[in-house]
Amino acid sequence: MNLTLKIWRQKNAKEKGKMVDYKIDNISPDMSFLEMLDVLNNELIEKGDDPVAFDHDCREGICGMCSLFINGEAHGPDRAITTCQLHMRKFKDGDTIYIEPFRAKAFPVIKDLVVDRTAFDKIQHAGGFVSVNTSGNTQDANSIPIPKHDADRAFDAATCIGCGACVATCKNSSAMLFVSAKVSQFALLPQGKVEAADRVQNMVAEMDALGFGNCTNTGACEVECPKGISLENIARMNREYLKASIK
Repeated sequence: MNLTLKIWRQKNAKEKGKMVDYKIDNISPDMSFLEMLDVLNNELIEKGDDPVAFDHDCREGICGMCSLFINGEAHGPDRAITTCQLHMRKFKDGDTIYIEPFRAKAFPVIKDLVVDRTAFDKIQHAGGFVSVNTSGNTQDANSIPIPKHDADRAFDAATCIGCGACVATCKNSSAMLFVSAKVSQFALLPQGKVEAADRVQNMVAEMDALGFGNCTNTGACEVECPKGISLENIARMNREYLKASIK
């Protein structure tokens, strides 16, 4: 496959960026998208040019690092996958591919396609944890009866990898799907109910303080989420927030 890549290049957070065109040849349809970028970077390095900076880690769809906006879609033209799981067979010979970083006020660009998603860490630090009694009388979590329906829903929420696709695809750059997944993960389990009220209030407050937009129920976040996190979690978080606010 011979392709034209239009890639966002930006030296640092302070300088203005621009789209730069690259021609790349002999790309196998069986390559992953990141492998294709590796080939491009090898060519750039051989020419003495600065390689394209992009985030990656596990390359197994688990870590959520490979956050790219490809042809106007978070993680590219496929569903229920991350960028590292996207294969070049989704494109055609001669295609032009636009590659950009995730765009959101709370996700400032560090360099090229790399954005700072520290905001997600701050939200989790605000309440995404469960205090554990270490007095010696700690109850084994596996011995606490939990209805299977609740356990399944909690597990579904816990599959969120924090990639930020929900924010990138939302017209308001809302983080509601991400935050609601973290709230739901604990709200559905008995271990999380002790701090439930403080958790949801603190996490929502931190989300708002960091500059994420509001949810207008468009539903694009659920469509683009690589782990299929449901909008039901946003409804659950709203209920949890309401209960916490009137106590």
